[in-house]
Amino acid sequence: MKKVLSVLLALSLVLAGCSQKPTETAKVSGTFEGRAQGMQGPVAVSMTVEEGVIKSVELTECAETLSIASVAMERIPAQVVEYQTYEVDTVTGATLCSNAIMNAVKDAAKTAGMDLDALKANAHHAAPTEDETMDCDVVVVGAGGAGFSAAISAAQAGSKVIVIEKSSVPGGNTLMQGGAFNAVDPDATAKRVTSVAELKTLEGYLALTKKDEALHFDQFPEWAEVLDELQSDIKAFLAANKGKEAGKDMPGFDSISLHMWHIYTGGLRQMLDGKWVASDIDLARELAESALPTYKWIIDDLGVKGAYGSDAELHTVLGAMWPRTHSFMTSTPLIDQLKSIADQYDVELYTEVAGKTLITKDGKVCGVEAEKADGTKVTINATKGVVLACGGYGANAKMAKEYDNYWGDDLSETTLTTNVGTNKGDGIVMAQAVGAATTGLDVIQLMPSSSPIKGTMTDGLWASADSQLWVDGNCKRFVNEYAERDVLAKASLALEDGIFYIIYAGGVNPETGMCEGVEGAAAMRGTTPIAMAEAGHIWYGSTLAELAEATKTSAGGSHAVFTEDAIRAAIENYNKIVDDQFDPDFGKEVITGKIDIEGIEANDAMGFAITPRRASIHHTMGGVMINTEAEVLDTDGNAIPGLWAAGEVTGGIHAGNRLGGNAVADIFTFGHIAGVNAAK
Repeated sequence: MKKVLSVLLALSLVLAGCSQKPTETAKVSGTFEGRAQGMQGPVAVSMTVEEGVIKSVELTECAETLSIASVAMERIPAQVVEYQTYEVDTVTGATLCSNAIMNAVKDAAKTAGMDLDALKANAHHAAPTEDETMDCDVVVVGAGGAGFSAAISAAQAGSKVIVIEKSSVPGGNTLMQGGAFNAVDPDATAKRVTSVAELKTLEGYLALTKKDEALHFDQFPEWAEVLDELQSDIKAFLAANKGKEAGKDMPGFDSISLHMWHIYTGGLRQMLDGKWVASDIDLARELAESALPTYKWIIDDLGVKGAYGSDAELHTVLGAMWPRTHSFMTSTPLIDQLKSIADQYDVELYTEVAGKTLITKDGKVCGVEAEKADGTKVTINATKGVVLACGGYGANAKMAKEYDNYWGDDLSETTLTTNVGTNKGDGIVMAQAVGAATTGLDVIQLMPSSSPIKGTMTDGLWASADSQLWVDGNCKRFVNEYAERDVLAKASLALEDGIFYIIYAGGVNPETGMCEGVEGAAAMRGTTPIAMAEAGHIWYGSTLAELAEATKTSAGGSHAVFTEDAIRAAIENYNKIVDDQFDPDFGKEVITGKIDIEGIEANDAMGFAITPRRASIHHTMGGVMINTEAEVLDTDGNAIPGLWAAGEVTGGIHAGNRLGGNAVADIFTFGHIAGVNAAK
């Protein structure tokens, strides 16, 4: 009898457990806090529980990038409440933020004394629904700058356009770009004054000959004509300004030939196997000639904020090689504006839909097989064709290392990246499956001035490349700061731990704490230098003594300590280079940025900062081959009917190294071309 009662009692307990929600096993009530580590810093939640039931989850602290993590920040807390669990699907493109929120919820539940196993038992993972089919004229894969340019251009021409985006938010790497757009702009250039150092550089170009072995015209003879054009342009400029003096009344100089020359010499590189690579001259000319008209289209037709002509103030973004960089919108405001224009033309945008396979019929690309984040299959038929604009493989370090023929031991499968997490090379693989040729997959670009901890271009301060001062761990200059990005990256990676330091000095707005004239993370992300110093990203001081004292603490993954004398010596040595307009140590071509130490120390609105930096993966030079019409080419060099591509999914334009400021010009220029041609 006792045995029977025991069995009945056990059975009743089991049935009772099955009849109630697992989360109600701990009858707790109250508000509980939980914390976890996200990509950009701590993530904290406040969770309200009533009788063991989660009633609300509120994010009380979250430093994640809003433009990338906004969907996760909204969806994850809501699903925690809906499904009474801390385990739901991560949001595409915001995996780290998603996991951080769930871990913070789990931490809060643990603090509350809730049954974690019961909560885990409620785990929710979306299941595929019925297959879907869509029809349009043009389908664009990728909703970044290239994708929106293509979509808007095709829609302006009267096509019905569908855009699919793998991530939960549109933008791609365009969300991460630093607001730099290179374009030869005669009116803006005329406002400048040619410096002594710039004139010496131009005179150096005049001294070049076609027999110079370093130019490798024996392998790339087509580029010899550009040298002829450049020298002719320089001679005409000097003749027109005879009697004028550099540094005083000689206007600025730039030309299409000079931009092309920088593309050529900036990308002319020797691979580890000994071969040399150079930019496709036709693509380079298309970019150089079309950049300004494209920029005007973006500003005038699309309403993106920016300035050209006499209204523009040109500068030199890192690795651009010349002051032709225009300021450009960044991050969410830019993408919001592009999306608004796309909406006006009835462009349909679907996020969390990843392109998987290109559909072909009778040798023509006529659509895309795609998949939603929950696994639902989507077929998108396109009567006119497909534009691939889904980025490169900068977030796929394994793929970059597999193809690498340039960096060697400086690149590994764990190298950090500036890229959004969805840039895995999907578009390249899709195109290869239909016979597309590829080029340049064996070289990627490292961004030298990245966060040593995150790999991102955040958490730092720096100015225009012509006025940057870089030092090593002994506070000594070690490189020409105006050089190409791969040159800068290789020089910095040779240092201890691969870390170098940017010395910044300048004004700080007393009301906002923002540095004036800064191109770094403070300018892009709205983070004050004081806040960055307090967060341990940089060292900051209103005097050199304060700055030196600050370096006694760790910052940005570095434990270097600089003395006041060492910092002063570095600045004074650089000031002499500015005064002399000559860099005897590293040959910096354009030199500005003299630092008035005494003036800054005497001004409460001024200060000094040191930013630790380390190289990370930034841009993939290789991709599918295209022509100047943005048509994708097959392995025989013929255009694949119905298939266009633009942006980082393509190769051939930048060869072994991309100029800073050319990426945004590239994606919008060829995105526009692709959209116009796809709509025909």
